[in-house]
Amino acid sequence: MNYESGFETGEAQAVELESDGDLPRSRFGLSGRTRLIVIGLLVLLAAIVAYAMLKGGDAAAPADTDSQVPSVTVIAPGRTTIEGEIIATGSLAARRDMPVSAVGEGGRVVSVPVDAGDWVRQGQVLAVIDRSVQSQQAQSSAAQIQVAQADANLAQANLERALKLVERGFVSTADVDRLTATRDAANARVRVAQAQLRELQARNARLNIVAPAAGLVLERNVEPGQTVSGGGQSLFRIARGGEMELLARLGETDLARISAGVTAEVTPAGSDKTFTGQVWQVSPIISTQDRQGTARVALSYAPSLRPGGFATAVIKSGTVTAPILPESALLSDDKGSFVFVVGKDNKVERRDITLGPVTSEGVVILDGLNGTERIVLRAGGFLNPGEAVKPVRDAG
Repeated sequence: MNYESGFETGEAQAVELESDGDLPRSRFGLSGRTRLIVIGLLVLLAAIVAYAMLKGGDAAAPADTDSQVPSVTVIAPGRTTIEGEIIATGSLAARRDMPVSAVGEGGRVVSVPVDAGDWVRQGQVLAVIDRSVQSQQAQSSAAQIQVAQADANLAQANLERALKLVERGFVSTADVDRLTATRDAANARVRVAQAQLRELQARNARLNIVAPAAGLVLERNVEPGQTVSGGGQSLFRIARGGEMELLARLGETDLARISAGVTAEVTPAGSDKTFTGQVWQVSPIISTQDRQGTARVALSYAPSLRPGGFATAVIKSGTVTAPILPESALLSDDKGSFVFVVGKDNKVERRDITLGPVTSEGVVILDGLNGTERIVLRAGGFLNPGEAVKPVRDAG
């Protein structure tokens, strides 16, 4: 009985599958033919989408590559003729600094009629030294002249009387010779006494300390009551004519670019005033310690120019024809200063340069560029040698 019921159920299912055109139906109620059509449409749609994606990827690939290349602003600086300048620093000093000390015997200082900052003329008394003892010696020497002159007058009179008596035979020729010698010796003693007096007078004159030349008193190192000696320490310092100078320190390269006669603009530290001077001497030697030499810039007197002060000088060094770049294009590292140059293949390369003076237009490039290159103007610090870029000309 059970076997029969199972058989009957199988027959019913087989009859149901064979209906609707001899094709079996799916579990969703679709016939086999409909299911094949749907699958074919899905495959076709997938092929179309794949083809569209491939075509779209090929077209977008160049755009994606270009978007990854950075754009940089470049300039071609060319060459500009400018007035060459060298910036140097140094100390101010008197061009002719004259120390003055006592040259005589010295003694106690009685008075000092000048002070630092005063202008003096040549021969003007700077300090007076007590000469009471020397004055007495001079008076004694003057009296010795009078004594010698009296002896000389007496010897002359004796000789004249003897000459009158020679003809009468009362005086011999030997006596005349003796009297002549006495007269000559007396006259000689007069001249000796006169010379001694002049020597004392000269010594006394040297007791006063006088200015050797006209100029400005820079220092006064003596006071009344002080005892000074000849050849001792400097009592005064005088700038002859009030002339000043800047002792500008320069390296070997810069020193070779200037010569005597070129102009210089000097600005003292702490002042906004600029003074025009002239290089009057270039040091013939180079220091072995710092490899520098001195250029001496002559300056006229001005109250702001104080010896010992610090100053900056801009020295003219002739004309220079070279490229000029803004500071934004300049880079530096342990190897020195450099710029990035964009080549024909739009790839950047490092170019070492030598910097010159700074002008209102930019920094002068003395070596490394000819002016026709395309120089990266900004953001060079974010680039690497060999990197591809998209150069854009600077509109300014």
